Amino acid sequence: MALVERYEREVKGIKQNILKMCWYMRGGITYSEAMDMSIAERELIAKIIEDNLETTKKSGMAFF
Repeated sequence: MALVERYEREVKGIKQNILKMCWYMRGGITYSEAMDMSIAERELIAKIIEDNLETTKKSGMAFF
């Protein structure tokens, strides 16, 4: 039972990360497209988003 609960938490975390990525991409990628990506591809996009957020913070430009 503990294993199932762990898997459920992992799945929830993956879905949350994918939905966040889709939100940041502002329609540039659909949920289905993101789900079809490999882990490595999603990690690369997450890094790009993180870098862009950091640049936005440093520059003082509005993000939202």
